[in-house]
Amino acid sequence: MTALIIWKRVQRWWALALILFVLDWLTKQAIESNLFYGQEIAVFPFFDLTLRYNTGAAFSFLAQAGGWQRWFFSFIAFAVVVGISWRLVKIADSNRLESFALTFILGGAVGNLYDRLVYGHVVDFLQFHWQQSWYFPAFNLADSAITLGVILMLLESVVTKKQEGAK
Repeated sequence: MTALIIWKRVQRWWALALILFVLDWLTKQAIESNLFYGQEIAVFPFFDLTLRYNTGAAFSFLAQAGGWQRWFFSFIAFAVVVGISWRLVKIADSNRLESFALTFILGGAVGNLYDRLVYGHVVDFLQFHWQQSWYFPAFNLADSAITLGVILMLLESVVTKKQEGAK
């Protein structure tokens, strides 16, 4: 398969991943430019904008591990980017829902990988809470894209099983 054929197959998916990365980067830049670390701005009674740094993974897993986790999670994110890119080459024209789902995961993975490599931590700024007693861990648009991608992957697997069962 030539490079031109590969590019034609995946260009729309990589373009969408790039758009997701840029949106994530722009929102993080806006938050870092306008808030100081730990500041919370109430938007709704259950939602704040805040500025937090996460050196760990989801829910700050391994955040206090001493620094090695930066490279560990960067390696995992890089492997995910390569693996998803390879998968997109294989299915870009044949399975649009899976391609769409993988593209959201790809865009989010690139966004958080960029943060880890450039800053040594991921910038989080979306914070949901119940009253002032229970707070969901802060997250960002990249995390949201990854979550949406995983939900779409689950939906795709249900749709595929339903289609296979109908045959």
